[in-house]
Amino acid sequence: MRIVLLGAPGSGKGTQAQRLRDERGIPQISSGDLLRDAVARGTELGKRAKTAMDAGELVSDEIVLGLIRERLGRPDTAGGFILDGYPRNVAQAAALDRLLADMNLPIDAVVLMDIDPPVLFKRLTGRRTCPKCGKVFNIYTSPSKRGDACDVCPDHPRLVQRPDDREDVIENRLRVYESQTRPLIDHYRQRGLLKVVDADGPVDRVYADFVRAAGG
Repeated sequence: MRIVLLGAPGSGKGTQAQRLRDERGIPQISSGDLLRDAVARGTELGKRAKTAMDAGELVSDEIVLGLIRERLGRPDTAGGFILDGYPRNVAQAAALDRLLADMNLPIDAVVLMDIDPPVLFKRLTGRRTCPKCGKVFNIYTSPSKRGDACDVCPDHPRLVQRPDDREDVIENRLRVYESQTRPLIDHYRQRGLLKVVDADGPVDRVYADFVRAAGG
């Protein structure tokens, strides 16, 4: 089961990918996680990435693809993988296509977690996180039993809103997604790989649809 996972911020990609990882042992490969890990470990690619980030520049596709190549070479990807967060545009998709062809690891499905923008906007603006345990709540759909405090931690710390969940930031993130990432849908549809999952619904139902779409 080799999957590319697409969807706007807040569409539930991470939630579903983590559940599939936990239940079936299929690793979730996030380009952001790969970058942070490489920088922390001080690998050659990590040093090059850190140099770019310290200079306020975007990390090149060459570096990111190098990290993905390394990660896909590990034994735990023998049963498949979930690429989450890459590619973000058509140029990156073409480069990824070449990499996977070179490694003889063709994609089985590209799963799009689809959700209407008004629902997505409400989901993101309502998101609150416990600064201590990291549990995520939503004031509209899954509020804490203690209102604006965590109902898991014994000392019930006050929940916080991530800076990138503010309305103005969300609007910009969604604009970037529409302009850059949406064209990927046509790219993968033309290749016959695209599967669409309605991501607005109960988590268990969405997960079942996600697994079916992924070929499971």
